[in-house]
Amino acid sequence: MTIYVALGLAALLSYLLGSISFAIVVSRLRGLADPRSYGSNNPGATNVLRSGDKLAAALTLFGDAAKGLVAVLLAAAFAQQWPAPQQQLLIITAGVAVFFGHLLPVFFRFQGGKGVATAFGVLLGFDPTMGLMVGLIWLLVAKLSRISSLAALCAAVAAPLLTFWRHGAEAMLWAVIVIAILLIARHQSNIIQLLTGKEKAFKKPSE
Repeated sequence: MTIYVALGLAALLSYLLGSISFAIVVSRLRGLADPRSYGSNNPGATNVLRSGDKLAAALTLFGDAAKGLVAVLLAAAFAQQWPAPQQQLLIITAGVAVFFGHLLPVFFRFQGGKGVATAFGVLLGFDPTMGLMVGLIWLLVAKLSRISSLAALCAAVAAPLLTFWRHGAEAMLWAVIVIAILLIARHQSNIIQLLTGKEKAFKKPSE
């Protein structure tokens, strides 16, 4: 198998894995409304939590993060037969493709989520330490501000900086930049709300 065929397979299979929207799948299994029909209309863990089903939200978060991590780890295992530069190319291709699949899932009419959990899983696969650092930034901002979108945007800005700090201007950096740009773009409406002071802090279902 040539590296070009391998890259194509990695991109296709990772995209299909990313297209499994756990927010929608879990909601159906739990008998909940489609997360695209209430709240922020976003098929993600934060919006699923608005249904009041904490287990569904936790399963969504775990599933969306896990698919990002699994795609990268599978690509890394498969890439062992090639030299290091081609290994990295396969790995980052899988990471970007699984993230893109989450944003535009072929199984759900291309109506995907904003990609925060999946991006976290991808970053963990790229570099566990870096992924945990980005996750900690998200957690701290979310805890202090109680605004999920602000936490996501801060994490998205931090991710390329941390990647450059740990890996320099390698190919991984450009993959992380692409993911960060796409994630920020998906938060366009949230950015407008933040700038106008209209973005509300997230409230628990009981509040």
